[in-house]
Amino acid sequence: MAKRVLTSIHLPHAPERVWTVLADFAHYRDWNPLNLDASGEARIGARVAMRFLNPAKPGATIRQTVTITRAEPAHVLAWRGHVPLLFTGDHLFEFVPEAGGTRLFHSETLSGLIPWRWTEEQIERDFVPAYEACNRALAERLRALENVVPMRRLSA
Repeated sequence: MAKRVLTSIHLPHAPERVWTVLADFAHYRDWNPLNLDASGEARIGARVAMRFLNPAKPGATIRQTVTITRAEPAHVLAWRGHVPLLFTGDHLFEFVPEAGGTRLFHSETLSGLIPWRWTEEQIERDFVPAYEACNRALAERLRALENVVPMRRLSA
């Protein structure tokens, strides 16, 4: 049975602006407390080397090459990490325009023998706070970039 981590945050930035930060894997190390390093492109089928926090083991990290499964600028960014039989993680960012900004849904569906052992309480206790910390760090990154890179709407 699959387990799901689901969080959301309202960001006072256009979906296009949020996309530019989330799709910029080379700078994850500068702000992202969940996906600590990433190297690759945000395009379908691309392989992206990542090092990420392991919420199930505090202080531990995992290195894995994930595959981008969805990349629709300003709409959705998703990747899959997979270790046959043991683990599959489908990580997803969904962008929804809301109140002059973006409602970002940040989730992951976890399946395989390893996640099978995790309880819903463990997901809420260990995983959700790590994903929420990532959301808050993204908000801070967007705020910081306002002072460096002019914010402007992309023409339709």
